[in-house]
Amino acid sequence: MRLRNTTTMAAAALVLIILSVGCSRSSSRTQASHVRPTLSSTELLQPPTVTLPDGTVIKLELAETPEEHQRGLMFRPHLDADRGMLFLFDQVSYPSFWMKDTLIPLDMVFLDPAGKVTDVAASVPPCHSEPCKQYSPSKPSSAVLELNAGTAADHGIEPGVTLQFNGVPSLILGR
Repeated sequence: MRLRNTTTMAAAALVLIILSVGCSRSSSRTQASHVRPTLSSTELLQPPTVTLPDGTVIKLELAETPEEHQRGLMFRPHLDADRGMLFLFDQVSYPSFWMKDTLIPLDMVFLDPAGKVTDVAASVPPCHSEPCKQYSPSKPSSAVLELNAGTAADHGIEPGVTLQFNGVPSLILGR
């Protein structure tokens, strides 16, 4: 009987250890999700989006790292009409973009730290061989929104318009 109690106690201790490790991992995930204090808890649960001037909502992929910036939308044969990619930069600058190995024509919307459109490079064609044309804003930018070609014109995106972002870390703060 003593052996069974010892085995039962050891099993119970093992279960408690497993539960405590699982709880500590769960709480560390919760803490990690709060690393960006600029987002509310509701925004953390929502995918990043931008609302265009006519009310159209576009779901966003975020490009935040140098590797993500370099890859962007390269090699993709299609971009759904309700999708886009938002490039976020650590500093306000004059970012330069090209279309090397990008298979679909795009609109490039350059944004200042307040989310205001500074420039639009409309219907930029793919570039299949170098040298590829470079696209840069006329004013400093903290983000670039890439959309299917024609989206900017179709939805009222032009210099001076401020776009509304949700679930996007630090865009409005200029990081």
